[in-house]
Amino acid sequence: MDCSLVRTLVRRYCAGEENWVDSRTIYVGHKEPPPGAEAYIPQRYPDNRIVSSKYTFWNFIPKNLFEQFRRIANFYFLIIFLVQLIIDTPTSPVTSGLPLFFVITVTAIKQGYEDWLRHKADNAMNQCPVHFIQHGKLVRKQSRKLRVGDIVMVKEDETFPCDLIFLSSNRADGTCHVTTASLDGESSHKTHYAVQDTKGFHTEEDVDGLHATIECEQPQPDLYKFVGRINVYNDLNDPVVRPLGSENLLLRGATLKNTEKIFGVAIYTGMETKMALNYQSKSQKRSAVEKSMNVFLVVYLCILISKALINTVLKYVWQSEPFRDEPWYNQKTESERQRNLFLRAFTDFLAFMVLFNYIIPVSMYVTVEMQKFLGSYFISWDEDMFDEETGEGPLVNTSDLNEELGQVEYIFTDKTGTLTENNMAFKECCIEGHVYVPHVICNGQVLPDSSGIDMIDSSPGVSGREREELFFRAICLCHTVQVKEDDPEDTIDGPRKSPDSKSCVYISSSPDEVALVEGVQRLGFTYLRLKDNYMEILNRENDIERFELLEVLSFDSVRRRMSVIVKSATGEIYLFCKGADSSIFPRVIEGKVDQVRCRVERNAVEGLRTLCVAYKRLIPEEYEAACNLLQAAKVALQDREKKLAEAYEHIEKDLILLGATAVEDRLQEKAADTIEALQKAGIKVWVLTGDKMETAAATCYACKLFRRSTQLLELTTKKIEEQSLHDVLFELSKTVLRCSGSLTRDTFSGLSTDMHDYGLIIDGAALSLIMKPREDGSSSSNYRELFLEICRNCSAVLCCRMAPLQKAQIVKLIKFSKEHPITLAVGDGANDVSMILEAHVGIGVIGKEGRQAARNSDYAIPKFKHLKKMLLVHGHFYYIRISELVQYFFYKNVCFIFPQFLYQFFCGFSQQTLYDTAYLTLYNISFTSLPILLYSLMEQHVSIEVLKRDPTLYRDIAKNALLRWRVFIYWTFLGVFDALVFFFGAYFMFENTTVTSNGQIMTTNINMMFGNWTFGTLVFTVMVFTVTLKLALDTHYWTWINHFVIWGSLLFYVVFSLLWGGIIWPFLSYQRMYYVFIHMLSSGPAWLGITLLVTVSLLPDVLKKVLCRQLWPTATERTQARNKCLSVEQPTVFMLSQTSSGLSF
Repeated sequence: MDCSLVRTLVRRYCAGEENWVDSRTIYVGHKEPPPGAEAYIPQRYPDNRIVSSKYTFWNFIPKNLFEQFRRIANFYFLIIFLVQLIIDTPTSPVTSGLPLFFVITVTAIKQGYEDWLRHKADNAMNQCPVHFIQHGKLVRKQSRKLRVGDIVMVKEDETFPCDLIFLSSNRADGTCHVTTASLDGESSHKTHYAVQDTKGFHTEEDVDGLHATIECEQPQPDLYKFVGRINVYNDLNDPVVRPLGSENLLLRGATLKNTEKIFGVAIYTGMETKMALNYQSKSQKRSAVEKSMNVFLVVYLCILISKALINTVLKYVWQSEPFRDEPWYNQKTESERQRNLFLRAFTDFLAFMVLFNYIIPVSMYVTVEMQKFLGSYFISWDEDMFDEETGEGPLVNTSDLNEELGQVEYIFTDKTGTLTENNMAFKECCIEGHVYVPHVICNGQVLPDSSGIDMIDSSPGVSGREREELFFRAICLCHTVQVKEDDPEDTIDGPRKSPDSKSCVYISSSPDEVALVEGVQRLGFTYLRLKDNYMEILNRENDIERFELLEVLSFDSVRRRMSVIVKSATGEIYLFCKGADSSIFPRVIEGKVDQVRCRVERNAVEGLRTLCVAYKRLIPEEYEAACNLLQAAKVALQDREKKLAEAYEHIEKDLILLGATAVEDRLQEKAADTIEALQKAGIKVWVLTGDKMETAAATCYACKLFRRSTQLLELTTKKIEEQSLHDVLFELSKTVLRCSGSLTRDTFSGLSTDMHDYGLIIDGAALSLIMKPREDGSSSSNYRELFLEICRNCSAVLCCRMAPLQKAQIVKLIKFSKEHPITLAVGDGANDVSMILEAHVGIGVIGKEGRQAARNSDYAIPKFKHLKKMLLVHGHFYYIRISELVQYFFYKNVCFIFPQFLYQFFCGFSQQTLYDTAYLTLYNISFTSLPILLYSLMEQHVSIEVLKRDPTLYRDIAKNALLRWRVFIYWTFLGVFDALVFFFGAYFMFENTTVTSNGQIMTTNINMMFGNWTFGTLVFTVMVFTVTLKLALDTHYWTWINHFVIWGSLLFYVVFSLLWGGIIWPFLSYQRMYYVFIHMLSSGPAWLGITLLVTVSLLPDVLKKVLCRQLWPTATERTQARNKCLSVEQPTVFMLSQTSSGLSF
């Protein structure tokens, strides 16, 4: 018996071995390792099926119903429907069941169709053919049958079927190129590297003979992180252990390019692939409008319960008098007389709840969802937000936050790639005080390929010349740039010898690196290629120099530097390091630091991006120690990143400074105009960047975030070193509050010239001190409050030297401050994702740093300038439209139900309905639904051009202005007033009645047949016309489709009523509405009464609008007065004819 197997099982399952939880072991090709190695234990992994669908054929109905009834409104109406079924209620269960059924069915059909499309896509993906290696031969199977450990062959232009460890390719150097456009949107080619010991396996037989095991981390969604190691067994010797990182991992969804074929082993399959793990949706964000809507629903629910309680109590008070409880025409049975009083009261309470339940608008949720979904297309179809240069347009990743775009109070923006173009141009380099500028203009002539123009002192001597060439070699070698191979045969025969910049096309994930390599190329040194682990450069004498690439110490945002260790042809070993000045200077022990620092600071003030370059020579013993240290860190499965960081810190020290580079990142088109417009709109703009303070401040001046009159306040590490944090904060607080109090919101725009305009600059280290928890918790809290108070009174804030997590911390700090402002974060890179997810609204710029930000955002735009129209136009319209929709829904339902409440006082609280069942059912579904939906999609209270020209109009809707309690109460009381007019106006028309000879009851004043259904129909007719015309009064932007829907809805009501009451319907058990509507309209006084009641109902709202516009006009109303004849652009969604609004107020 194999004791090792038992021992391993006991250790793993009983002893709880830590690595068993955190890692997995994969047997390449399902081959058992040689004897003496760890026992072969088959593990269960999921197959390669991708399941993005939500439902199956069997669980669709129960699962979908469960999800829909989790919504409070749907669940509430289900309870009402069940109550109607169980007890004797005044209305038919159809009146609640049909609208609920309609809402549930429409939503289920929509979700079912979307899921069917997902099933279709999943099947296409799971059934695509994949080439496996089995017994040394290629076998073709469906993708879903692939298992962890299978060896797969992928050909050029095919996508990888699962996550693979790259074993070998047809290339001799063991590399391949891939594009990850479907994963992160980056279309540039990325180079991946095969395992060193397997890159020579070029045939199926070679690969099938591989004996190896792979230990790696459990699946996790980070696309750019992977930790593992491979044990390759050669004969009976100890296995060769090689580290595995993200450069060895080929992700599902990526595409193989410029490589004939590759072999790889599957390590993550199906729903464990990184692509599938990234399917998981982000946390749900809720808009301020949605929160207000839910609060209003609770208020109306309380009103509903109050109405039911009042009617229940009054019913028993009224019935307490003799003969009222049991009139002669409605004698009770013996069982009814003996029924418990409390049970009867509770049943009556439920009956009244059912009678008044329509005050809660169930169809509002469906209308809001349709409005958000359809309205989001206005952004996608906006041609003004389409960028011709990149061919990109705006993207809407979620439509739930459309109206939130009109409520933004704080904008947090990245600098590089967001405010700037991320299109780097090499400007100069400084080597030991000597400045080199390519293509310098000297005496009116351009000097191409200038070898260096001294702009400070005399030209460098012999030793300076050596340092100069060493600097250029460092730039040519210390990078991760790829050379695009236009002609593969050229690269096989030999490297290009021409130093012409057009002959080499450089590709890199960092635009800075490309700019530096191209800039040094113009100064005489050309990077040619990386071949067989040798980097080739062409020097000024057109000689090729070859350096063996020994190690790459990768760049990361914490270290802010990268290094390479290379070996020259003469055997000398160099470490070249480049990075931010704050990262390089503390590690330098030699070089002209002061001269270089002076030049770096000068370039930073001019807004240039600077990097410092240093080097040191390594003796073989030092390199051997460094190599061992790195190898130990690379093969670690636990805390690999931490161990690598410690190794890098140990190696990158005692450097000799060579010089610095300066790269220009130009400001994006109209970035300054956009920021100025946003500030005029009352929005505070903060810039969060990882750049140094001087560079970021120069950019802020260029984009008009800071003005020349702005007094800059610093909260930086340098300042805190001179004084304590406590003193600095209190000093800044006194400064900003020295004037007559805090700045008001109106001064945020910087338009006020008679008050101080403050700008705050804070760095990452200072922020860490403010956010750092202390033993005295109150002290830490006080620092935050003081910091927030300073920020509130500054027109703009610049946060520099920020780590990605700190960006999110800043957003969170403002987001949860006592004012709870609406925040928006905009960025273009992976380092901006954290703040984009943290903010109320996240916007990604489709930039050159990939699409990680765009993928994780709520909305994506091609350029920063498009933010102006997205907020000031689209956001403004969205908020105006949906706030009217919400208020209007509550208003029309108050108009609908309050007459029913009043009617109970005239029918002995008998729970008699005022309206017919058909009217109860169709009021919200048909008669009043389409006009408000079209209004909420197309209303433009002012023109697009006016909104773009006058950003201050954005302030009129700030702080959820149209959904405040004052406005909500106005709409509610307006509904109550209109309901009183409907009911009592109709009541007084029916006041005097006589009995005719044939027994009919007729009104003496208008000579119309009197009855319960006639009275209710009259009230209902006045109500439908009033609420529809109320919306017409609020409409400013009229098109043929508005006319069609508004007047068509009224016509539909009339036609339906004529048909409903003009025909004896055989499927109905009652014919109570027969001839009622027709007889009502046959009376001339009824027409006059309807007209008068509609006019009286609308009159208060008209008077209020006129008086408010004359006495207390808002900025928007003043603008409307100046632009009486609006010239409105046609929306993209419909090519609509325009008409002027004769009904707008």
